Parts: sequence; C-alpha cells; structure tokens
Amino acid sequence: MNKLEKIFPSGSWCVEESVGYLLARARTKLAKAVDVDLAQHDITHAQGSMLLMLNSGNYSTAAELSRELYIDSASITRMVDRLEKRGLIQRMPRGDDRRVINLRLTEVGVELADKLPDLYVGVLNENFAEFSGEEVNTLRILLRKLLYGAAPETSGKEAKDRSE
Repeated sequence: MNKLEKIFPSGSWCVEESVGYLLARARTKLAKAVDVDLAQHDITHAQGSMLLMLNSGNYSTAAELSRELYIDSASITRMVDRLEKRGLIQRMPRGDDRRVINLRLTEVGVELADKLPDLYVGVLNENFAEFSGEEVNTLRILLRKLLYGAAPETSGKEAKDRSE
C-alpha cells in the first residue's frame, strides 16, 4: 500500500466496527473473565498482571509497570499499596540509588504469582475455544506487528529492546 491509500477511509466510520473499539471490547471481555477467576484470590486482573510481571524478573519498579501496563502512576501506587498491605509485595530501596524503589514479591506473592498462569490460560482457552491454533497464531502475529512493527518471529520483548 502506498502512502496515499488509506486502509480506513474517512466518511465510512462505524464505531461498532472500528478496530480500536473491537480491540478494547475484546480486552475488556478477557479482563472481566480473569477478574471472575481471580476473585477467589481477592485480586483484580490488573493486580494479577503486576504480580506476573514482577515474577517474570523483567520488571522491578512501579514506573516500569506503569509504562508496560499503560496505567497511570497514581493508580499503580494505589495498587502497590494494596498489594503491600496484603503481604504480596514489598518495596526495597535500590542500593545504588535510594530515590528508586524496587518492588519484590514476598514468599506469599510468589506462591500466588505461580498459580496465575494456569488461571489465565484457562480463561484464554475458554474464550478462544472457537479459534483454531492457526487463527490464534495469526492474531498474535498481527498484534505484535501492531504493537512493535516486529517481524512475526520476533517476540514483543525483543522488538522493544531493538527499538531502544
């Protein structure tokens, strides 16, 4: 497609068929389904995402979580406060720069975070039951391309690292 051609021509806008609207609705549907399953652990999908990200070892500060989850810093701070109060995470001043506070899962936090992947996978399996494996893989490729402009074989983290 050349720069003059438009994939989304003006004048034919229908919000219910908008790609952005459909992506947002799909995300909301999955988040609500995860929330239902996470209720047994008394956490939300956003809190669960924070626990999973901290457990991955790729993120260690509220600022990193805020950027990656697209959640404003005030909301992240409130979530960190709640998770800390529940004994799931702890704040740790960084040794080389005391202005930076690292977040670390407690033992109880690690135990919970280790349970979450199976829960998330269950929600995905239920919601993607009508999809073939090939369709899910195509969706993953297209979403990576939208997010990172990455080649299909490139993971999001690799694409992010490459762009920095």
